[in-house]
Amino acid sequence: MANEIENSKQARLIDDNLKRVYQDMISEDIPDRFLNLLDQLKAQDSGAASEEKAEQGDQK
Repeated sequence: MANEIENSKQARLIDDNLKRVYQDMISEDIPDRFLNLLDQLKAQDSGAASEEKAEQGDQK
């Protein structure tokens, strides 16, 4: 029984620490290099979408 209580305390401690680490991580800013990469991908997507629309217009 004492072992179960100790395991329960350890589980709560682990849970609390994991929650704290997760909260710290989600509150951090996204690095500039990832933001730049996202911008590049969006530009490629919009360029590809424009090309598709042009191709579809040519087929009509």
